[in-house]
Amino acid sequence: MRRLGSVQQKIPCVFLTEVKEEPSRKRDCQQFQVVASESVNPVALEANIDCALATEKLDGTCCYVTLYKGQPYLWARLDRKPNKQAEKRFKKYQHAHRSCKGFTWSVEEDFKTVPEAWIPAHRVKHHNDQPVPDEHGHIPGWVPVERDNKQYCWHSSVVDYEVGAAIVLRPSADDDDVLEIAAVPLADLLEQTLELIGTNVNANPYGLGSKKQPIHFLVSHGSVRIGNPPPVDYQQLRSWFQESPEGRVEGIVWHCNDGTLVKVHRHHLGLRWPDGESCLVEKSVLVHVDGTVDEYNNSSRDLFSSFAALNGQCFSRLQDVQLDL
Repeated sequence: MRRLGSVQQKIPCVFLTEVKEEPSRKRDCQQFQVVASESVNPVALEANIDCALATEKLDGTCCYVTLYKGQPYLWARLDRKPNKQAEKRFKKYQHAHRSCKGFTWSVEEDFKTVPEAWIPAHRVKHHNDQPVPDEHGHIPGWVPVERDNKQYCWHSSVVDYEVGAAIVLRPSADDDDVLEIAAVPLADLLEQTLELIGTNVNANPYGLGSKKQPIHFLVSHGSVRIGNPPPVDYQQLRSWFQESPEGRVEGIVWHCNDGTLVKVHRHHLGLRWPDGESCLVEKSVLVHVDGTVDEYNNSSRDLFSSFAALNGQCFSRLQDVQLDL
C-alpha cells in the first residue's frame, strides 16, 4: 500500500480558486468566500491527479502523533498567528497590493506567543533559524496534548498515555464498508496525522454521542477511501456531490503517488455542508477494544473503559453507538 500523505500544511484545492466578495458559506463573520474555477490546479496535474487515491475529507480538527518526553504523544494543531497590530498591517498591505508577496514579518515581534513545547509543522520554511509565515500570515504548528490542559480535553479523551493507546475509528480490514472502533497503540500511529471528530468538535456534523455522553474518535487521514470517485472535472464532481450516495461527504482529499495532497470541499463548488446524513454515519460498526475496564488509566467513565465494556458488539450505524456510562 502506498504511503499516505501527512497533513502538515494547508492543502491546496484541486481547482484554481478565486475570491468572491460575498459572505462565506463555511465561516461565520467572513465577508468573502473562496470558490473553485473550472480549471484544474497545475499542482494537481503535475502530481498526476488521475492516478491518485481519493479519500473522504472528514470534518474535525487535525492532530499529529510524534514523540514527546520520549514517548508517542498526540499533538493538537496550533497555528502561530500574528498579533492585532501586525494583522492590521498585513491586511492593509494585502488590500493595497492585492497580494501578500513582498510583505515583511518579524516573527519575534509580530506573532503571538505559543507554549514552550510548540513545534512548527513539517515543511514550514525557515529564515535565520526562524519559521517563515505562510501566504495567510500563519505559521502552522503543533502542541502536545497534556492530560491537565482543559483546552484540549476532547483530544485527551481519545488517548491513554499509561497504556500508550488511542481510540481510533477505521475501516475494517475485511470490509471497507464496515467501520471498527479500536484501541490502537500510539506507537503504530507515529508520524501520522489524524482527524479528531465527535460530539464537541466543529458542531458535530456526524451526530456522534450526546452532551451527556460525548463520543470522540481519531481517524487516520486517507484511511476512509472513496470507492468510485468521479473524474477531476468541475461539473462531474458537483453532480457527484449532489446526486451520488457516496457524495454525501464534506469533500475529497486526493493522495498522489509523489506525496502531494489536493482537496475539494463542497463549499468550493457552492454546495452546503452538512447537507443531510453523511456516508460515514450510515456504515455499520464493530467495537474492538480489548482489555478490562480496570486496565485503563482514568475512571470507569472514560472512553476506553466504556468501549472495553462494549467489546465485540456490533451497531448497524455509527450514529447508533451509545455509551452505557
